[in-house]
Amino acid sequence: MEWLRTNKYASGLLLIIRLYLGYEWFIHGLEKVRGGAFDATGFLNNIIANPVKGPDGTALYPIYNSFIENFALPNVGIINILIPWGELLVGLGLLLGVLTTAAVLSGLLMNFLFVFGGTVSTNPAMIVLGFIILAAGANAGKLGGDYYVLPWIKKTLTKRNDNPHFPIKDQPAH
Repeated sequence: MEWLRTNKYASGLLLIIRLYLGYEWFIHGLEKVRGGAFDATGFLNNIIANPVKGPDGTALYPIYNSFIENFALPNVGIINILIPWGELLVGLGLLLGVLTTAAVLSGLLMNFLFVFGGTVSTNPAMIVLGFIILAAGANAGKLGGDYYVLPWIKKTLTKRNDNPHFPIKDQPAH
């Protein structure tokens, strides 16, 4: 695990994985955003009508199904914005290597939500690759924008001496 988090050769391998995942997310999001006709209503209705079932025939994810029926479907207009733009932004973050951890976490969340809804597709492979990126931490974005963005964020957050949540080195917290 340490190799994945620190090694420069690992960062090259992570770049390839990150670019693949980023491309997949970006293209799917772009198609939905540019197409303008994305509507998750059918997908959500299918989750309710055909929940993922175990061997005994009972729904495996009843809380998720309830969430879909009682929140997502009544608010499908919001879902129709969140999914395309979420996919597009996850893809952009991974392609550019900017806020890589946040991007991959968001992508993993969407992957799991799609799997809970019964959509296998490429989601399992994307989950495995996403966890590799997540496990690598900052090394996953080292050959990307995170090389510049993460130090800037750290510097910005620790700039103020009176911020007890982010004390500057060699100064006690208040």
